Amino acid sequence: METVAPTTPSQVGTGRFPFWLRIFEPAPPAPVLLTDSATIQQSYRTWQWKVLFSSIVGYATFYFVRKNLSTAMPIMEQDLGISKTGLGMFLTLHGVLYGVSKFGNGFFADRCNARAFMVIGLAASAVINVFFGLSSAVITLGVLWMINGWVQGMGFPPCARLLTHWFPPKQLATKMSIWNTSHSIGAGAIVVLCGYLVKINWRMCFLVPAAIALLIAVFLWLTLPDTPPSVGLPEVEGTQANTTLHDRDENHIAFLVENVFRNKYIWIVSVSNLFVYILRYTVFDWGTSFLKQARHVDITHASWMVAGFEVAGLVGALLAGWMTDRFFGGRAMRACVFYMILAGVSILLFWKMAGESAFLNATLLCSMGFFIYGPQCLIGIAAANLATKRAAATAVGLTGFFGYLSTLFSGVGFGALVSHQGWDAGFVGLLGIAGIGTVLFLFAWPAKAHGYGEETT
Repeated sequence: METVAPTTPSQVGTGRFPFWLRIFEPAPPAPVLLTDSATIQQSYRTWQWKVLFSSIVGYATFYFVRKNLSTAMPIMEQDLGISKTGLGMFLTLHGVLYGVSKFGNGFFADRCNARAFMVIGLAASAVINVFFGLSSAVITLGVLWMINGWVQGMGFPPCARLLTHWFPPKQLATKMSIWNTSHSIGAGAIVVLCGYLVKINWRMCFLVPAAIALLIAVFLWLTLPDTPPSVGLPEVEGTQANTTLHDRDENHIAFLVENVFRNKYIWIVSVSNLFVYILRYTVFDWGTSFLKQARHVDITHASWMVAGFEVAGLVGALLAGWMTDRFFGGRAMRACVFYMILAGVSILLFWKMAGESAFLNATLLCSMGFFIYGPQCLIGIAAANLATKRAAATAVGLTGFFGYLSTLFSGVGFGALVSHQGWDAGFVGLLGIAGIGTVLFLFAWPAKAHGYGEETT
């Protein structure tokens, strides 16, 4: 592994943050940079696995205080008299603010201490869940869930910063697909946990996950680093060219404009993410309600089936990352084309063939998860690699902004559609969404694997 000079204070931004935001300032370089090659490689392996494990656990826990609402919705609908359209509005407002926050915090996270950023976001979300679980007024619940959407946007950007700083471009698809299992681990675990908690009281779906999230926030503070130089290591191989560039604010903005906002492929994958997330969150957020109301499945069994959707998604994401590095030379959008076509086929079969067969419902839900989560994982990988580590959080923030605009459809849109036209109309809409997403991925077919060596600022 090549050794480079320690990062200078100007590169980590010392003094750029006001005192009341100083906790977010990037960690300064360790005073002594390791020089022995064997020691560096061993230290890197240790820290890389720490970063990967801790960020997986941390981001999975964000789901505990975000996707707990989905399982609680059928009981809240009965207990509080909230309509499907009203519950869908909760999901939509939360999701739109989450998308805006993910984008805005992406720009901020590229310049911040990843550990502090992630910990504060998770702890704040836990506190909001406590207040949500103790409230009954519909307006209060809506406002709290909107605020939760904003602080949830502090979860993904620091992870993008960490992964692109700790893993070289040639490994990023595989490693980031492993990290991406955090989505399925968190969503699957919380839907099962809440499937039992909701039978006690729907409020437990918010209070218990909040307590877990506070404990994990402490764990992250104790285990996560910032960048490699902050622990005495050189920059990761294959990305050193970025560290030679001046990182003053005006240069950083110019870099973002040229390499993110003028990069047509980042815009294509961002818009594609809108359609992938419509599929993902429509199935996750409404799956329990659909199985209970249309297929007459017990709510606990339905929660296990939706958890199966997430577990299959975990496997699909892992395979997608491996295939991208192994067969597509890191060109993630090419793998997405095939995944998206098969996602559409799975939706059609679930709609027309499953009936009330528990086996078919579970199997086809898993098939949908497998193929939907492949593109969901690869879009972040593609954006991070194209933007390079210098702008990875901003790029994935942009994809996230479009992704969570999806709740305009998957939340209030889908809720209103099903309320007025029935579940069949909803499935017709999902098939159309899968088709549009496939076409967009085809437009991104020529995209290169990464942007390193092509920076223009």
